[in-house]
Amino acid sequence: MTQSSPPPGRIRNIAELARLAGVSAGTVSRALAGKTLVNKDTRERIQALAREHGFRPNQMARRLRVQETRVIGVVVPLGHEQRQHLSDPFFMAILGHLADALTENGYDIMLSRVIPDADDWLERIVDSGMLDGVLLIGQSNQYDAIEQVAKRYRPMVVWGSNRPGAAQCTVGVDNRLGGRLAGECLIARGCRNLAFLGEIDAIELNERFLGLCDAASAAGLPQPKPLQVHLASDVMAEEIAAHVAAFNGTIDGIAAGSDLIAMNTVRALADRGIVVPGDIAVTGFDDLPLAEQVIPRLTTISQHIAEGARAMVGALFERIAGEDAPSVVMRPELIRRDTA
Repeated sequence: MTQSSPPPGRIRNIAELARLAGVSAGTVSRALAGKTLVNKDTRERIQALAREHGFRPNQMARRLRVQETRVIGVVVPLGHEQRQHLSDPFFMAILGHLADALTENGYDIMLSRVIPDADDWLERIVDSGMLDGVLLIGQSNQYDAIEQVAKRYRPMVVWGSNRPGAAQCTVGVDNRLGGRLAGECLIARGCRNLAFLGEIDAIELNERFLGLCDAASAAGLPQPKPLQVHLASDVMAEEIAAHVAAFNGTIDGIAAGSDLIAMNTVRALADRGIVVPGDIAVTGFDDLPLAEQVIPRLTTISQHIAEGARAMVGALFERIAGEDAPSVVMRPELIRRDTA
């Protein structure tokens, strides 16, 4: 009994295409993958038949067979602030640069906003078999969990703070130096009573606060006052307004933990008739595109987000290739504008 050819029209699988071409399924698979093991004429004939009959192989299945998915996981851990959203301007800025760099190199992206529910949350992601590598945006309060995975899983790069002897490969600015630069800027304007607005439970923001304290100490000033402000947009403005209402002339310089906190602070001060920077000077941290578009334009500390995103992707590709890419610590830069 002879096998009949598939009916005209769309071909559903490699076996049908193989019968039509008069070759084995293995030959079809190799031809569609562009393998030179199949001679040029046969390879081109099979590829032409595939196009003619609208056949496209299941690329994900093929990639899984060769242990390559061409998918990178971009993960945002939110252990410290579970209400923060991916629409946060900082996340949107860095995600855009990461997506550009990854897709330009032929990779797809799997984006995850993760509320850690157990110590093994990151292990479940890297062991899923769905990813060639992982980029983490921020360390949140999950440094130990990230460090544990980094000791055994190499194709992972983290946007965050570098610590001596750490296993995790990090890319980011020196946050403590950035906080110090913000403090020195405020002090140079004549500010003597400083406050820090932000969520110091987060590793990076805590280091920014410590840098502000360094600047105050070096100038012989009192310890800056840490004022808790959540990064979630639904409570941020209300918390800032409450702090501003309680100042009563006791604060003349504010270092905000992020640009978004700084912008909301400037608005809250204006609502109470407090002039920026005349009465109170304000600095941000990020240098988002919005920072130079708001009025007054925001004096801030640049994290070099675009440069950092490119460095993250470059380091990840090196690690996927088996190389030992080191951490990158970028120098923050004070961007002087109108608010300080």
